[in-house]
Amino acid sequence: MKTFRLGFLMNPYAGIGGPSGYKGSDLAELQHAASQGDIALRAPDRAKTFWQQLSPALQHIEIISAPAQMGADVLTSLNIEHLAVDVELPLQTSGLDTVKVAKLLRDKSVDLLVFVGGDGTARDIYTALTEDTLVLGIPSGVKMHSGVYAINPQSAAELVRQMVNGELIAQSVQEVRDIDEALFRQGQVKARYFGQMRVPAAAQFVQAVKQGGMEVEALVLIDIAAYLREKFDTQALIIWAPGSTTLGVLREWGHEGTLLGVDVLLPSGELRCDVNAQQLEQLLEQHTGPCELVLTAIGGQGHILGRGNQQLTVELLQKLGRDHLNVIATRTKLLSLNGRPLLLDTGCPALDAKWAGLIPVITGYEDVLVYPVGNEHTVSTPK
Repeated sequence: MKTFRLGFLMNPYAGIGGPSGYKGSDLAELQHAASQGDIALRAPDRAKTFWQQLSPALQHIEIISAPAQMGADVLTSLNIEHLAVDVELPLQTSGLDTVKVAKLLRDKSVDLLVFVGGDGTARDIYTALTEDTLVLGIPSGVKMHSGVYAINPQSAAELVRQMVNGELIAQSVQEVRDIDEALFRQGQVKARYFGQMRVPAAAQFVQAVKQGGMEVEALVLIDIAAYLREKFDTQALIIWAPGSTTLGVLREWGHEGTLLGVDVLLPSGELRCDVNAQQLEQLLEQHTGPCELVLTAIGGQGHILGRGNQQLTVELLQKLGRDHLNVIATRTKLLSLNGRPLLLDTGCPALDAKWAGLIPVITGYEDVLVYPVGNEHTVSTPK
């Protein structure tokens, strides 16, 4: 069963300037020579190494690729099943094509966008994506100043394999930088900051432990509370789902909520406790600003929707949207699942299937993991 949707895009010209000593690959004449076969391409070999290393996990991955020379040709040459987005490309592609294809892949709701290129490619990808899109670069360029790239294709494949297997993977925000190639060829390095993108990073449990190697839940809840306070809009209506974890964070905010009920914190600071589905619907209808839902997983089971929080109806969840789900949990709770996914049982199989995939899980202050979510029928975590 394919449980992971991966977008794939390659800048075929990335790195062609290196062997020629051009200190970059953006020159039009270089790219023209490469498109005519006069300069050997580096990116396809880097991409092939990645896919060959990832081969054991491919049965669980749905691949959505850029067409032709920007991705699909490599996959076809390796006999890897994929779906190419429908867009025509010129023989000599440019950064504009990268932006165009990246937007199409974004709209396919991929769990991760893997791209092959250099700093110029990262800059184009950044232009196309929203801040919520998770990306991972495979380095192939001459200029590699951005922090969104894996060390090499092999390490990129290993990281994706861990994500597919449901292992604890953190996400970090890394800078996108590019340099002026003309100045670089004159011996001057002038890097420009363009923005930030979210990338996966192998999560080591030791990075989040306190006191003798064990996570202290009370301290984690303080960190999560501080992070959510910074994250949410001051005019947001915030729904707090049942659970000791959500209640603990709400208490850190200075409110005494209900352990087994749904509470709603209004922008005014008023807390409506233990509301039912109808009251919740009315509060949402009356509110004109943003809305956020804070929820946690049932320890040992992994359910985040459909167990103990049926006040959160399908209609309400559809209005909120998946992007406004804020799942919070300690790493200890996630580790107790032993790699099993978080579970959805909303009562609407179509919604469960639509929301299956990877979801951010807040585990501390600016500490966010990506973790598989679905239900018993849509997720089968490989081992």
